[in-house]
Amino acid sequence: MTDLAIPDLADVFAARRRIAPYLGPTPLYRYPALDALTGARIWVKHENHQPVGAFKVRGGVNLIAQLDADARRRGVIAASTGNHGQSVAYAASLFGVPAVVCVPEQANPVKVESMRALGAEVIGHGRDFDAAREYCEKLAAERGYRYIHSGDEPELIAGVATYALEILESLPETDAIVVPVGGGSGAAGTCLVAKATRPSIEVIGVQSEAAPAAYRSWQARELVTDTMGTFAEGLATRTAFELPQRILRERLDDFVLVSEDGLAAATRTMIEKTRNLVEPAGAAALAAVLAAPERFIGRTIVLVCSGGNISPAQLLSLWAHQLFGGLRLS
Repeated sequence: MTDLAIPDLADVFAARRRIAPYLGPTPLYRYPALDALTGARIWVKHENHQPVGAFKVRGGVNLIAQLDADARRRGVIAASTGNHGQSVAYAASLFGVPAVVCVPEQANPVKVESMRALGAEVIGHGRDFDAAREYCEKLAAERGYRYIHSGDEPELIAGVATYALEILESLPETDAIVVPVGGGSGAAGTCLVAKATRPSIEVIGVQSEAAPAAYRSWQARELVTDTMGTFAEGLATRTAFELPQRILRERLDDFVLVSEDGLAAATRTMIEKTRNLVEPAGAAALAAVLAAPERFIGRTIVLVCSGGNISPAQLLSLWAHQLFGGLRLS
């Protein structure tokens, strides 16, 4: 994968022109209630407002819009815990391309239902993302589908980077952008835009300590595998990806791990304070700020809310201690 070209700012602007007929800008809102908790000026980039509830749809549209007629005829395939798959399914439906998505057997049912409603064939295989990915790669080779990798696709990274353009055009005084990391396409895209626009902007990646492959790879400056035990499926991978890692090694300012308890608490806080449905991965940026608020005091911080596709079971588990601990909700 080392021969893949790193996108540049011109690619991001081209991606914005390409996706504009299909996807509008997402909101960037200030939340004084989050300011009070952190001591910072907190803004949230609401990628959970996308048509499929997650930022990845930008990349899917940018990539599939550029496929040639032969690739469109053969169809596309992807492996996903949910949001990448929704991105591929949504974009494929726009351009009339057959799509297959391989997911873990216990994938988030909200995301699976969405992919099927968009017309994709969804295949459940294996206990986690990496098992589904390995099966997906086998099917792609056997059946001739165009395989859309979760991270090693320049067009995906250029597409998702368009949200960073929107942030910096709306809020040029931004001091830091905090970004959840699963495969790393969102953080890589943010780095591309921020460092080309104003290098002093700090870009911070966040991953769960229960699934730290991308963090460990960034530290080691080589791809490593690690454990995967997080409940936040948007962060759940045992492996890192080469192209995002090449960008992150060069341009990411910092990378932090947050606890599972911290993710759960941040998800509850995001839902309560912003009145938005937020999935655990989408709350990872807030979890990082709450874990070390002294670092952000007095600064203008943008939290990337990468997705809002939380399942009813996940919602229930977040408040189970209240619902079943004697608290009555009126």
